[in-house]
Amino acid sequence: MKVIDLTKESFVEKVADYQGYPKEWKFKGNKPCLVDFHAPWCVYCKALSPILDQLAVEYNGKIDIYKVDVDQEPELEAAFAIRTIPNLLLCPVGGEPTMKLGTMNKTQLKALIEEALL
Repeated sequence: MKVIDLTKESFVEKVADYQGYPKEWKFKGNKPCLVDFHAPWCVYCKALSPILDQLAVEYNGKIDIYKVDVDQEPELEAAFAIRTIPNLLLCPVGGEPTMKLGTMNKTQLKALIEEALL
């Protein structure tokens, strides 16, 4: 599988109604997901992107990996109070979503994904 770009409409369809975050969070996925809030001009986001592409293939069928361009989706950026990018939203099935700020290496991301798969 590949990393999927989300708009606010597809975010609501695949992840959750962002307007209820965090108090009324109801994750819609049937497997965990990782959402990368990024911008095309961000150097750190560009460094993270190929790692997410690799993990999308490696964890195909186990986790969905999405991207949200904060320049194109200001409502999502505001709803999650994104002030620094990259910023990752991890959504485990049946658990609480968590935000992880900043870039991570592949080992750190794999540990984060493995935690969500438990």
